[in-house]
Amino acid sequence: MVRFDDIALFVRTVDLGSISAAARELDATPAVASAALKRLEAQLQVRLLVRSTRSLRLTPDGERYLDHARAMLAALQAGHDALAQGRDVVAGRLTLAMPSDLGRNVLLPWLDEFQARHPAVSLQLHISDRMADLWRQPVDVAIRYGDPEDSSLVAQALAPENRRVLCAAPQWIARHGKPVVPMDLRRFNCLRFSLVEGLHDRWRFKLDGEETSVRVDGDRTSDDAELVRRWAVAGAGIAYKSRLDVAADLRAGRLEALLPDYECESTPLYFVCPHRLMLTPAVTALREMLQEKVRAT
Repeated sequence: MVRFDDIALFVRTVDLGSISAAARELDATPAVASAALKRLEAQLQVRLLVRSTRSLRLTPDGERYLDHARAMLAALQAGHDALAQGRDVVAGRLTLAMPSDLGRNVLLPWLDEFQARHPAVSLQLHISDRMADLWRQPVDVAIRYGDPEDSSLVAQALAPENRRVLCAAPQWIARHGKPVVPMDLRRFNCLRFSLVEGLHDRWRFKLDGEETSVRVDGDRTSDDAELVRRWAVAGAGIAYKSRLDVAADLRAGRLEALLPDYECESTPLYFVCPHRLMLTPAVTALREMLQEKVRAT
């Protein structure tokens, strides 16, 4: 296969009229330059240059090839320029993976606003509470709860201080009352979340540095976090949710926080991508906007 650096050396040799001069410009020795020209001629199976110790001229084949060589180098440079320009433009397709509840009810309107700001960006969304495998799936960015376990991923915090909140609908509280301490939850109907790795039925709390873990039970379990939130808003029981998921419900009075003196489990939100080379202007602009939105939540 013809090497582009050999072609570049051939063109510069013709332009400068000297193998030694072309070699100096391209930071090579005359011997290396001469070997490159011989390699190019061998690949093309033609003689491009007639050279002696004092002169150098193109052969007829060399004259015919020169224009094509210049065109190849120009096309290669144009490709490099296009990539460089693309690194400065907020454009292109982004494939995002995100949790169900946060994605549908919080991120979706923010993503609509992002595309309004940057109409040259197209989005492909994967909404699931199962964690996307960024090495195996065609995903550019994952928005995830919890500290990343894979240190090879590039993880940037969106909401590092986010925690869970224990909550229920006012109509449910009116019928059943409120827990006073975490252990009271064992006698209340709790809405549980389940994934392949297991049932999330152990809820954790902290007060004055002392941690309490309670195994809860209830008549409803789902692998869809949005469904758990809907059950809570409908008055079906108590939920243990990320505060980001239910912030609008708490402000609107659809849900009420319980055990407010207790600190619930930490559940930070991260913006994760496989490699720093994937931090394009579009990815960076999205991260900055999401950080701005989360701070205002």
